[in-house]
Amino acid sequence: MITGQDRLPYWRLSGFYFFYFAFLGAWIPYWSLYLENMGYSAKAIGLISSIVLGTKIIAPSIWGWLADQKNQRMKIIRQGALLAFVCFLGVFIDFGLGWLVVVIAVFSFFWNAILAQFEVITLSHLDNHHRYSQIRLWGSVGFIATVAGFGYVFDVVSIDYLPWMLAILLASIWLSSLFVVEKIAPHTEESTEGLRSILRKPAVIAFFVCCFLLQVGHGPYYTFFSIYLEDFGYSRAMIGQLWGLGVLAEVVLFVFMHRLLSRFSIRHILLVTLLLACLRWLLIAYLVDNLLVLLFAQCLHAATFGSFHAVAIELVRRFFKGGHEGQGQAIYSSVSFGAGGAVGALISGWYWDSSASSTFLMASAVSLLALLISFFWLQDAKLVEKP
Repeated sequence: MITGQDRLPYWRLSGFYFFYFAFLGAWIPYWSLYLENMGYSAKAIGLISSIVLGTKIIAPSIWGWLADQKNQRMKIIRQGALLAFVCFLGVFIDFGLGWLVVVIAVFSFFWNAILAQFEVITLSHLDNHHRYSQIRLWGSVGFIATVAGFGYVFDVVSIDYLPWMLAILLASIWLSSLFVVEKIAPHTEESTEGLRSILRKPAVIAFFVCCFLLQVGHGPYYTFFSIYLEDFGYSRAMIGQLWGLGVLAEVVLFVFMHRLLSRFSIRHILLVTLLLACLRWLLIAYLVDNLLVLLFAQCLHAATFGSFHAVAIELVRRFFKGGHEGQGQAIYSSVSFGAGGAVGALISGWYWDSSASSTFLMASAVSLLALLISFFWLQDAKLVEKP
C-alpha cells in the first residue's frame, strides 16, 4: 500500500474515485429499470442511455484540450462536477421524453468532462504507474457499495427514489474534488510529435478501434442487463449482487494488476482480455438462466473492464507524451466509453425487443473482431515490451 500522504494524497484521490463510481453503481444497473418503471420503451431507454455516452464523444476532448492549454485541471474538474449536479436537478422539473433528453444531454456534457482529466491528475502524483490500479480500485469499491446496497433497497422501497439518490452522489463527487490538490509537475519538453502525427500511427489507430469495439460489446450489458435478469426471474437484490460480483472481481484484479504488468507484455494481456470478452457475452446470451454459469461470467468482468482499462491507461501514457497527456486520455474516453458505448446502447435498443439474446451474441462478435485486430495490427514495440 502507498504511504506518505505529503508525497501522494492516496485517500483524497481514492475518495474521488469512490464517489464517482458509486454514482455509476447506482446509474448503470438501475436507471434503465427506473425508466422502464416510468413506462418508457426499450428504444427510448436505448436512446436516453446513448445520449449519456454520446456526449462523452465530444465533452472529454473539449475539456481535455482546454485543460492542456490552461493547465488548470482541478479547476475544470470541480466546475464540471458542480455543473453536472446542478443540471441533473432538472429531472425533478418534468419527466417528458423531450425534456429528459435535454436535461440528460446537458448534465452528461459536464459530468463526462471530469474523469479523463482526473486520470491525468492521478498519474501526475504517481512515480510508479503500476500503482494506479491500487488507487483506482476504490472506484470499484464505491460501485459495489451502491450496486449491492441499492439492490436491497429497491426490493423494499420504490425505485422512484433513484433520482434523489443520484443527486446526492453527484453532490458527493463535487465535494470530494474540493480536497484534491493538483500537483505542479516539473517542466518537461514539448513532444517532438504533433497530436495528429501520433494519431496516424497504425498501432494507435488499431488500439482505439479495439477500445471502440470492446465498448460496443458492453452496450447490451450496461443498458439492458438488469432488465434481462429481471425477465428471467432474478430479484433486484440478486441483480445488485450480480453486478457487485463483477466489480468485486475487478477489485481483485486491480490489486494484482501491477504484478501482471511486470510479468507479461501489454499485448499478451490485451489478447487474453479480448478472448475472455468473447466468452463472457456468449455465456450471458445463452446460459443466463444457469446461476453458476452467470456467476462465472460476472467474474470475467475483471478482464472485460478491469485488465483492459488498466492496459489502456498504460498505453495512453506511453503513446501521448510531452503536453498531449490530457488530450490522450480524453480521446480514449471519447472513442471507447463515448462512441463505442453510444453505438452499443443504440444497437441494443433497436434489437432488444425482437431478440435479447442476439444482442449479447452481437457483443461477442464485435469482441472477436477486436481480438483479430489486436492480434494482427497491435505488434508495436510499446505493446510487446513490459512496462
